[in-house]
Amino acid sequence: MDRWYGGIEVGGTKVVCAVGRGPAEVRDEVRFPTTTPEETIGRAIAFFQVQQAAGVALAAVGIGSFGPVDLDSGSPTWGTITATPKPQWSNADLAGRIGRALGVPAGFDTDVNAAALGEWRWGAAQGLDNFIYLTIGTGIGGGGMASGRLVHGLVHPEMGHIRLPHDHAADPYPGRCPFHGDCLEGLASGPAMEARWGQPAETLPADHPAWELEAHYLALALVNFICILSPQQIILGGGVMNQPQLFPLVRHKVLALLNNYIQAPAILEEIDRYVVPPGLGNRAGVLGAIALAQDIAPDKPPGGFDPPGGYL
Repeated sequence: MDRWYGGIEVGGTKVVCAVGRGPAEVRDEVRFPTTTPEETIGRAIAFFQVQQAAGVALAAVGIGSFGPVDLDSGSPTWGTITATPKPQWSNADLAGRIGRALGVPAGFDTDVNAAALGEWRWGAAQGLDNFIYLTIGTGIGGGGMASGRLVHGLVHPEMGHIRLPHDHAADPYPGRCPFHGDCLEGLASGPAMEARWGQPAETLPADHPAWELEAHYLALALVNFICILSPQQIILGGGVMNQPQLFPLVRHKVLALLNNYIQAPAILEEIDRYVVPPGLGNRAGVLGAIALAQDIAPDKPPGGFDPPGGYL
């Protein structure tokens, strides 16, 4: 089989490009900072053009991007980032420009939906029909599946911008979201932690009060998602979660907040397997983008791939 698939994870701070067929078959991979749209998209295109020039048969490319993005296939601005606070990136065309430059079909979704697809195909969510994937990093975003389908809707889920109870006496920090102030992202993203505590989150010691507060906000969000979406599993990725003390804190607070209301053994008896890190680690996004490419490739190999049943 000489068909290969391109994956591009476009994050707020970095871009990951890879050519592969899955976790065990990655032919080449590159990471570079997210700068201006012109430079960033140009570097991604150049990476794949070098592959093509070397004889790699690229069947399709998948793109998982930070948002908000236009996912409406009938829209004249499909494949673009829309009104983002990231400077210069509003209305940036990703899927159209990349697909045209490489001469292959381009799949497009949010970075978190792409990561969810990767986890469903090869990672922690294999065999599940309903789950969510949250990334806690430069921003906070969420994607996932319902009834075996990636969740879309009027636009796409914006789980990072839900409103949470904010005790201003206990936490006077006003939040940093330019749209909502103290939404989940405004209170619990990596930049919010740095602004509140005066140093990057990764430099805070494990016993710093920052982690209790972070776990509190994340648990409030998870309880909302559990009550609304009833996921079979919650996967938490992103750089902020790279703290060994954070998962136990979040799990404990989720149980306390639910207060035995949800009578599900998966939560009451197996919370360690219910709120989990990504099975694919920090490669969930780019591998999910490869999965997007596989699902839109015009000629799938014999036996094909098992796409997630369409999109909600």
